[in-house]
Amino acid sequence: MGSFRNVVIIDRPVPLVFAFVSDFRNVPKWNYAITETRQSSPGPVAVGTVFVQRRHIPKPSEEQFTVTEFAPNQRVVIEGTLGPFPARLSYEFEPSDGGTVVTNTVELQVSGPLRLIGGIATSRVKNAVAENLSVLKQLLEAAM
Repeated sequence: MGSFRNVVIIDRPVPLVFAFVSDFRNVPKWNYAITETRQSSPGPVAVGTVFVQRRHIPKPSEEQFTVTEFAPNQRVVIEGTLGPFPARLSYEFEPSDGGTVVTNTVELQVSGPLRLIGGIATSRVKNAVAENLSVLKQLLEAAM
């Protein structure tokens, strides 16, 4: 198992940041590896909501993930795949001086032949996620 945590402070209020991040259809706007994310189950986002996304990095693929925890303006957790790895991603939101501290924790299940490159892959994914969170920050701070 490879896990890591990235933190970003966004100069926007928690409800705005939470609403944007927890609507996973927005992921292609701030994650360079994802070309499309669509909700495949009906209703508002809640525990059990399923999303399907298309990625083009590291190779073209289609992934599915499910919301497993949903606490408005506090926390959202998804489980599914991240590239070739089964994964659990959590986003926690805390107020800070009118802005929002977003803590993103990623747990990758690295097994089989991929275990040999698991440490390298985890490090690369962590760096890519940090870049994506930086884009998220820029996007939200510029748009409002």
